Amino acid sequence: MDIQLNNNPDQLPGDSLSIREILTIKNFTFPNLVVKINGQLVRKPQYDSALVRHGDVVEIIHLISGG
Repeated sequence: MDIQLNNNPDQLPGDSLSIREILTIKNFTFPNLVVKINGQLVRKPQYDSALVRHGDVVEIIHLISGG
């Protein structure tokens, strides 16, 4: 499937993937993430059930704090 991931075109296997699967495929390991599918916020408990499909726009942003 073809999606937009963080403003870049990306191609992923299958017809749909959960956010958790995409995080694994893309090796996102940061503990604090903001995830959106087509502008809709996806909370961490929804990572296994929120599905990304062909044509979706996905944003995965890691939060960093510091001094």
